[in-house]
Amino acid sequence: MSLRSKFVAGAAAAGLAATTMAVAAPAASADEALGTTSLAEALGVVPGSGPDFDRNPYDFDLVTAAIETVLEVKPNSPVGLLANGSAAATAFIPNDRAFQQLARDLDRANKWKYGFFRVNEKRVFNFVASLGVDTVETVLLYHVVPDATIDKKAAKGADGAQLATAQGGTIEVDVRSKKWNIIRLIDNDPNDRDPYIVRSKFDINKGNMQIAHGISQVLRPIDL
Repeated sequence: MSLRSKFVAGAAAAGLAATTMAVAAPAASADEALGTTSLAEALGVVPGSGPDFDRNPYDFDLVTAAIETVLEVKPNSPVGLLANGSAAATAFIPNDRAFQQLARDLDRANKWKYGFFRVNEKRVFNFVASLGVDTVETVLLYHVVPDATIDKKAAKGADGAQLATAQGGTIEVDVRSKKWNIIRLIDNDPNDRDPYIVRSKFDINKGNMQIAHGISQVLRPIDL
């Protein structure tokens, strides 16, 4: 079975198995109504505009390009939730370094071509795109928790929570330190490093119904 087939089939099975274990996500509390700026707008997602790569490995060019690619090919994809600012959602968005690490891990024979200190964003994106739009869609949906606006405060109080994702699987919140804002997210791949929320990237699009947190690794919906 190809990597693409394994990813899609395994992720679908994992999602079905995990659905019954999902618990409600903690929601942020606010004194005033939240805005409706979507995450797609906040990230500058423009389907059909093409990738916009740079030399900064700690921004979100690759996840933005992935969202654009899915919505361009599948405009009715559930990923479109991120463009609907009136629908509450929380996204954990991997930085460009995280996608580089994923490409190096899945394509070990060619891992050096994706860069080392500097991320070769174009090559990383081409590898991710080669997995197929359905796989990219599945992975993106595993990073989105619908129907909940989980800000940093709420996340710090969610130790042990199983967050139900738009893909159907769950992510476990592991609060390692409330004082130092250290939060790990446990995915469905037990053999690889789990991502942490980047402490300088909490609460992207704060004040709106859709909020995001930058993370250090790509969440994996299956054991690869």
